[in-house]
Amino acid sequence: MKLHYLQHVPFETPRAILDWARQRGLSLSATRFFAGDPLPEELPDFLVVMGGPMSVHDEDQYPWLREEKSFIKEALSRGLPILGVCLGAQLLAEALGARVYKGPYREIGWFPVELTEEAEAHPLFHGLPRHFPAFHWHGETFDLPEGSLHVARSEGCLNQAFLWEDRVLALQFHLEMTPEGAEDLLRYCPEDLTPPGPFVQEAEGVRGRPEYYEETRRILFRLLDRLSGLKP
Repeated sequence: MKLHYLQHVPFETPRAILDWARQRGLSLSATRFFAGDPLPEELPDFLVVMGGPMSVHDEDQYPWLREEKSFIKEALSRGLPILGVCLGAQLLAEALGARVYKGPYREIGWFPVELTEEAEAHPLFHGLPRHFPAFHWHGETFDLPEGSLHVARSEGCLNQAFLWEDRVLALQFHLEMTPEGAEDLLRYCPEDLTPPGPFVQEAEGVRGRPEYYEETRRILFRLLDRLSGLKP
């Protein structure tokens, strides 16, 4: 199985997703838009769309967004399993006809996420904790695409995740985050921590605790196993 990922900035890599892929023996390839990489000529078996500080609406500043959106729509139409993270989730929402817009709050740091009752009843999320800590770094949100399953919410953001056709999972939060990734965001995007807000933590809160990373990694691996079809 081949996993291809779309990366928008150098400091938002797939992190723990790459650990999962290597453990499962997947072949890896990437389009790094910031480096001018081309999109693959053939669709992969599994697509991951990562985050970034830009908006889905910033096509004038980042012209490659137009090409990326077309590629995502093709992947959706061809039945690929897809995981979108943060900006990636917003790109999926837009590709499926939903609105992406500024959220009521910025969420930066570790805040609890709650699965919906509908998600708990779905096989993809069976056995996952109803509540868990998750890493956030976003100011925009999305409406749920028509026909999608509302997966998760938080106090600061109603639509934290959705599932579409049982194979496309959009996560506003970052299950793939590692301590190194949190440090990179603090280094490259410190301005996002100001002005303060009810869901904006200071640097120590953003760094989190070791057990947070361990739990989100377990959840991530289970979801990727099921989404990719490698394990039931």
